[in-house]
Amino acid sequence: MLYLSYMKSVIIFLLALLPFGVAAQDISSLNTAGTVALMRHALAPGGGDPADFKLNDCSTQRNLSDRGRAQARAIGQMIRDADIRFDQVWTSQWCRTRETARLLNVGPVIDKPALNSFFQDRSTAQAQRQKILAGLAALPKDAKVLLVTHQVNVSGLAGTSTRSGEIIVAKRNADGTLSPVDRILIAP
Repeated sequence: MLYLSYMKSVIIFLLALLPFGVAAQDISSLNTAGTVALMRHALAPGGGDPADFKLNDCSTQRNLSDRGRAQARAIGQMIRDADIRFDQVWTSQWCRTRETARLLNVGPVIDKPALNSFFQDRSTAQAQRQKILAGLAALPKDAKVLLVTHQVNVSGLAGTSTRSGEIIVAKRNADGTLSPVDRILIAP
C-alpha cells in the first residue's frame, strides 16, 4: 500500500513537470475550415487596468508576466506543431493582447479596436460585438481566424467565460453569431 502511495506521488510529480500539459491537448478542432478561435490573453496578473491607463503606453497597463509570456509561447508552439495556421489573428490594442498574439506566431496579426476591453465601460459592448461579427461575416466562409482579446469580449461573443490563455473554438452560425464547440487551455 505504501508503494502505491509512493508511485502515485511520483506520477503526480512527473506530470507537473510536463510543459503546460501540452501532450494532453487535442487541438484538432482549430484546424476546421471556418473556425473562429476566441482567446483570452495569456496570464497578466491582476484585474482591470490601473487608473492611469493609456492605450499607447504599456507602462500604464496590466501586462503579461513571465509565466504569461511562456504560456503564449507554449500555446503557439502547440498550434504550430499541429501544423495549424490562421488566415488572420485579430487582437485588441491592449499591450497584453498584442504581445500574446505576437508570441503565438500563428498568423498575421491585425489590430481590431472593436476587440478592446469594455470592462470599464459596458455601454460599448453591443456595438463592439456587432462590429466584430460583421467583420467575421465579411471573411470567406472557410477562413480560420484567431481573436486575441479580453474575458468580457469572449463572453460577449461566445456566451462563456475563459481563463487566461484559454481558447474557445467556435463555429459561425447562419445568423452571424458564434457557437462554442471546444475549449483549449494550456495553463500558465
